[in-house]
Amino acid sequence: MTRLRARRGDRGAAAVEFALVAPLLLMLVFGIISYGYMLSFRQAISQGAAEGVRAAAVAPQGADFAALAEAAVDEALSGYQGVECADAAVTCNITVDPCGSSAAYATVEIVYDYDARPLTPDLPGLGFVMPNTLRYQAKAEVSC
Repeated sequence: MTRLRARRGDRGAAAVEFALVAPLLLMLVFGIISYGYMLSFRQAISQGAAEGVRAAAVAPQGADFAALAEAAVDEALSGYQGVECADAAVTCNITVDPCGSSAAYATVEIVYDYDARPLTPDLPGLGFVMPNTLRYQAKAEVSC
């Protein structure tokens, strides 16, 4: 009889323990997902800058190197909620040295203001581990 009474007293213990642990577990899982998505976007920025300078480097002589590089960057970033160089949160600095007697270089620098426009919903307590800006720069020689 006493065993039956003791068992009835533990009846809601598992539900209470789950209610205490579940929010922490969910924050941890969603934090890992958000951070992983940010790292994936950082890789896309890196790829976009590399594709931009590659497009300028292989462009035919007399082509608009900057326009080709910007189109390549926009294509590389298009999979992330329509992010492109024309966005307010994105700064695309594309410079191409003028063709002369020395080698000319194309440089693409992409800066994304992640603090102003995060790609995932903001979770409480996650702001201190996410970066404020994401930045990548690539440089390649342009054939003139």
